[in-house]
Amino acid sequence: MVRIALLTVSDRAARGEYEDLSGPAIAAWLGRAVTSPYEVLTLIVPDGVDSVGGELVRLCDEERVDLILTTGGTGPSPRDLTTEAMKVVMEKELPGFGELMRRISLEKVPTAILSRQTAGTRGSTLIVNLPGKPSSIAVCLDAVFPAIPYCLDLIGAGRIETDPAVCQAFRPA
Repeated sequence: MVRIALLTVSDRAARGEYEDLSGPAIAAWLGRAVTSPYEVLTLIVPDGVDSVGGELVRLCDEERVDLILTTGGTGPSPRDLTTEAMKVVMEKELPGFGELMRRISLEKVPTAILSRQTAGTRGSTLIVNLPGKPSSIAVCLDAVFPAIPYCLDLIGAGRIETDPAVCQAFRPA
């Protein structure tokens, strides 16, 4: 069974000052798109290189999850440090994920250019940084998820199947 971690990065959500809506938005999208069995781990951590990086390392190295989808911490504000944590944690960067998310998001809002999402691998785990805004999550997942099942195949992670009516996963013949 594929293990997917949803990691919300937010000081305020970690302190309980507001309800996390981004993690549930990712879970809802996965519920529509993924048809193979999977287990979800949902976590919230405060912003920061150490807090985010430490949790990413734990999820990859100890929990051995196949896919981590982060949300939040990718903007230009001083506490947005998810990208910096990714640079410390990932072994191979896959910048095309961030490039595509920014391109598709720019069709909706001009501030998407401020986004610093990326993706990368650590061992047999794929980590993808999604935006923190719940309405942007489906837009970005619709764009990048078709490549995720094949990427998981290539890195030796679990196999994900999708509902082609929601997400047409691409695997070369």
